[in-house]
Amino acid sequence: MSSGPQAQVTLAPPAPVFARRTLADRESVLGPLMLAPALVYVILLVGVPFVLAILLSFSSATAGSLDFNWVGLRNFTRLLSDPQFHRALGNTLRFMLVSQVLVMVLAVTAAHVLDAAFVGKRLVRSLLLLPWAAPVALASMAWVWIFDSTFSVVNWTLKVLGLLPGWLYWFGEPGLATVAIITVHVWRMFPFATVIVLAGMSAIPQDIREAAVVDGAGFFRRLFHVNLPMLLPVVTVAVLFGVVFTATDFSVVWLLTRGGPYNSTHVLATLAFQRGILGANLGEGAAVALFLLPVLLVAAVVMLRLARRAEVGT
Repeated sequence: MSSGPQAQVTLAPPAPVFARRTLADRESVLGPLMLAPALVYVILLVGVPFVLAILLSFSSATAGSLDFNWVGLRNFTRLLSDPQFHRALGNTLRFMLVSQVLVMVLAVTAAHVLDAAFVGKRLVRSLLLLPWAAPVALASMAWVWIFDSTFSVVNWTLKVLGLLPGWLYWFGEPGLATVAIITVHVWRMFPFATVIVLAGMSAIPQDIREAAVVDGAGFFRRLFHVNLPMLLPVVTVAVLFGVVFTATDFSVVWLLTRGGPYNSTHVLATLAFQRGILGANLGEGAAVALFLLPVLLVAAVVMLRLARRAEVGT
């Protein structure tokens, strides 16, 4: 052993575990990179057509012509004095309001039924999603046969039960055609709203439900004083989605009635298609399509604020 002073040992710093940073480690770059495809998709398929529609609504552009003359608000002022536009706007609001009231009543009812324990609940929940999962065109064509003037299942069923005094021509009378369209809208949107309400019910604390039962609250008291107040943010979002989908829907009305009979069931979407594409008046068609946009934006802002307040309040 050496009798001299103990030699100092210098320890080298440990080697880094990751000597080289990869793209997965650079969150500031990875985040925008992963969002880029979705952003490009929205810009190309939503943003560009939206800006083009705004430009067309202030022009006299027609199909088959490259002329683009700026006319200002002329297309919109013409619509304000157009009786057919007034009817289409009224139909849009009527379909939207009536169908959403029925959808939410049925959705809340079905959600409370499906929240209970019973045999076959999973099967029923799976079957509930079929109307929402079915292609719109295929489902609408099936409803065309259901309401057919000759082979209507509804008519024959009512006739067998003795509840049909006269034959119903569903697509031949404006009132019956309106009922048929609202029925299909409710059938289509009802599963989506039910799933949203079910998700909201699962978020209600179980101790609150149990406390209401212990306090002796009946079903309707629990419904109106516990469940619905706590479901208000979720129900508001469901109504918002339903309003937007119904107000902008084109497929159901066009496939069922094509705006008939006598243009009595046109909504803004089908009227815009008739004027802009079939009628080749692109400027007027774009003006019809954009007319309800400010109303929907205001409704969306108001409903989201109500949902936010209700969520904070709970």
